[in-house]
Amino acid sequence: MNTLVISGHPRPGSLSHALAAHYADAARAAGARVQTLALSDLHFDPHLHAGNHAGQPLEPDLERAQDLLRWSTHLCLTYPVWWGAPPALLKGFIDRAFQPGFAFRYREGHAFPERLLTGRTARLIVTSDSPAWYLRAVMRDSAVNIVARSTLSFSGLRPVRVTRLGPVRTSTPQQRQRWLDYVAVLAARDHRRTGRPQPIPHPTR
Repeated sequence: MNTLVISGHPRPGSLSHALAAHYADAARAAGARVQTLALSDLHFDPHLHAGNHAGQPLEPDLERAQDLLRWSTHLCLTYPVWWGAPPALLKGFIDRAFQPGFAFRYREGHAFPERLLTGRTARLIVTSDSPAWYLRAVMRDSAVNIVARSTLSFSGLRPVRVTRLGPVRTSTPQQRQRWLDYVAVLAARDHRRTGRPQPIPHPTR
């Protein structure tokens, strides 16, 4: 398996970065070929200035990101929930990198576009200060749906599995360590070559 792990947090040293690193290490230990990207390290304009029809050139870091997405057979993306949505940097990355002709292609006479990133699976690891029940019941899971459904599934990645961790604001160092250990177990399961995946108990506070 070729696994690409992306940390979508704009601050280096964040919990999202640590979760991405633990997932990547466990995937390597399970035999996967792993590449990592931290959006905080990339240099690109996150603004799609005139929509998808203006031909805005890709910066080298975005070209490399697209190459890694093509190379990958599995994507792990970690990011926090801010104001019920992904961080602006991650949304800008999606706007710039998941463009028509790369992630999807419109077809004349068809209601739905051709998905160009099929044959790949994904795991989202989403952190928040709100509990998961609040994100689902009150926010309608907006921060997850923007990425899982409107971007990744739309582009052909399936299934997209989601892991929610939180609340971060009131968590203890011991709780955060349990989350890191939990993510390593998830990575091992995601990369298990044979056997039916078994449920993993969610870590308690």
